[in-house]
Amino acid sequence: MATHRHHFLSHTRGCIYTSAFMAIIGRRNILRVVREAPPGIYLDGGNQQEILLPGRYIPPGAVPGDMLDVFVYLDSEDRLVATTEVPHAMVGEFAYLKVVSVVTGIGAFLDWGLAKDLLLPFGEQKIHVRRGHWVTVAIFLDPKSGRIVASTRLNRYLRHEAPTYAEGQSVGILVISKTPLGYNAIVENTHRGLLYHTNLAGPLTLGNKLQGFVRRVRPDGKIDLSLDADGYRRVAPLTDKIIATLQANRGRLAYDDASSPQAIRDTFGASKNAFKQALGALYKKRRIRFLHPGIELIDKPTLPGRD
Repeated sequence: MATHRHHFLSHTRGCIYTSAFMAIIGRRNILRVVREAPPGIYLDGGNQQEILLPGRYIPPGAVPGDMLDVFVYLDSEDRLVATTEVPHAMVGEFAYLKVVSVVTGIGAFLDWGLAKDLLLPFGEQKIHVRRGHWVTVAIFLDPKSGRIVASTRLNRYLRHEAPTYAEGQSVGILVISKTPLGYNAIVENTHRGLLYHTNLAGPLTLGNKLQGFVRRVRPDGKIDLSLDADGYRRVAPLTDKIIATLQANRGRLAYDDASSPQAIRDTFGASKNAFKQALGALYKKRRIRFLHPGIELIDKPTLPGRD
């Protein structure tokens, strides 16, 4: 298990700029064009190693000396090869991918956005998958073969030490499964998190990559998440938006704390909980009154035709 995690580059993101270093398999690299050849162009992979970029991927006008942003992997004959295609996820990341085929004795193959499909070996399948299934996988570099492969045994590749996120911190999340409490998510390709149904306007789509916020880090290391910023950073902008919307609608709105979560999300772009907190803040400041149903702006300007 430790060996797997060693080859799961969860701390790396985006491009790797390689000049004095070897190209990193399973990641995007910035590599220099060395020479042209009939099959394509060769790139400097470091350590006196050249990597082929096949002709169909060569950007127009590329010449020796240019620096190209490429993804590096092994082809079917275990040779290093580059592509300008961008996979749905790279080594050290998690992804929600579709099974396109299953080969007896080998495993399943997943569509990850490249011409060559991604192998999900039978030994890395927590539950055997079938063609057409969608699965959440960790993508790692197999230390034995050097090939990029996938695994549905997610716990091997998640960090289990307590995260150091601050309350209200913005994080990238991947929605991976639905539970009675809400939706499980993977936070920044490192830890598990949970989005509670009570804080959502409606259902989420598995595989969605969203920007969320840390509500709380639990003692067990799991993270409570929200799609809205917490505390003042969430409420203050929303109260301004409610006031502006009231002013644009002659001081009255049909929305209040009994409105549906979806209607609130569609109109104000916020969860019902955040909307209720904002209404509470405005009510305490005597900016609004509740009409049951709806709300009214107390300090609304005098409008033509009204006393």
